[in-house]
Amino acid sequence: MTDMELQNVDLEKIEKAVTMILEAVGEDINREGILDTPKRVAKMYAEVFSGLHEDPKEFFKTVFHEGHEELVLVKDIPFYSMCEHHLVPFFGKAHVAYIPRDGVVTGLSKLARAVETVARRPQLQERITSTIADSLVDTLNPHGVFVMVEAEHLCMTMRGIKKPGAKTVTAVSRGVFEEDAIKRSEVISYIKMD
Repeated sequence: MTDMELQNVDLEKIEKAVTMILEAVGEDINREGILDTPKRVAKMYAEVFSGLHEDPKEFFKTVFHEGHEELVLVKDIPFYSMCEHHLVPFFGKAHVAYIPRDGVVTGLSKLARAVETVARRPQLQERITSTIADSLVDTLNPHGVFVMVEAEHLCMTMRGIKKPGAKTVTAVSRGVFEEDAIKRSEVISYIKMD
């Protein structure tokens, strides 16, 4: 956690809120195992929500001219996020594909960094999927973008319907992947390959 990330977070306010929650559920806030929990949770939230102050488009400003205008796919990018409705985690993997225009490509690690940044804020899976796709479209102007996100939501596992192992899949198609069913099927088949 950098000093810059910490300066955007009111750790003391989080600590007070966590203390109040523990008291509200009937926990002894002076119990040995709980004493430092508010501090630990505050630091964790600062880390987990560090993407709030980053723009994923920034990662796509560094480009290379390679003359490549065929599929680029980075799949199985792990991510962790927090459901904005219940503030419990959801986690899974993202698959990000694009077809460069005029040979303009970005670094492969930048795709993973964008996923991480977008996930590190109170979030919805649908928004993660579309934000990544739109960030690529807006900065690289590729022929097409396809983003698929698969995740397990603990709000469905540990509360409510209580269905552990249930996966939610969201997908967004832009450009050629939206217009051409064959191209879309092709990228989905690559994602499914082991």
